[in-house]
Amino acid sequence: MFFYPKFTGGEKVLTRISGKNKGMLMDISVFLLKKGEVKDFFEAEKETAILLTQGDITFCYEGKKEKASRAGVFKEGPTCLHFPKGTQVRVFADCDSEIIVQSTINERIFPSKLYTQQDCSSFVSCEGKWEDTATRDVLTVFDYSNAPYSNMVIGEVYARQGRWWSYIPHSHPQPEVYYYKFERPEGFGACFIGETAYTIKDGSCGCFPGGQNHPQVTAPGYPMYCCWMIRHLDGNPWTDRIDDKRYTWLLNK
Repeated sequence: MFFYPKFTGGEKVLTRISGKNKGMLMDISVFLLKKGEVKDFFEAEKETAILLTQGDITFCYEGKKEKASRAGVFKEGPTCLHFPKGTQVRVFADCDSEIIVQSTINERIFPSKLYTQQDCSSFVSCEGKWEDTATRDVLTVFDYSNAPYSNMVIGEVYARQGRWWSYIPHSHPQPEVYYYKFERPEGFGACFIGETAYTIKDGSCGCFPGGQNHPQVTAPGYPMYCCWMIRHLDGNPWTDRIDDKRYTWLLNK
């Protein structure tokens, strides 16, 4: 499913475990916080990740106060607080800010962790292949390799102007959600879910069921940001993708 959610009362709902896009098995919202606003987060049965996309905030949790700042997704890397069920977290907006909040059911208890840009892994994908037409920058905040106790994955992709990504076409059994941003409001791209194409706009969202290919492309002149979020399946965590065999010949070209 691809759609264009709107903010209502400072919140843009992307998915709900028991409601909207429930097949994604996650609660995901984007929040706009006004300077001076305070937002409390607590889940009795769910782990949560709060990713800062822009602004200045203070995380208050477990007797700690941690400040986070980000000039924007195209200018600086992320700060993300990941914490288990039963943890009370308060977010103070020190200026107008935006955060993405991802939650899912997880019975395991683990230490809360504040990920900075230095804690995240990153690499340049497909550099030197196909005349660099699919080169993009991929950043992972946490996944199964560094947080095996989590039922979630969260990361970011920076698609360079005019390039393809999530390429070659691939799938995985686990559901995935993309949230897109452009620096300019007229920026656009295209998202393919299976064989169907959708227009990507600033603030749009793609929900990819398990087993569906989901290649993407952005227009020349318009680099594109994407926050990507995956839900592990019980007994089947996401650790790799399944390349579409029709296109694997490109990997050897």
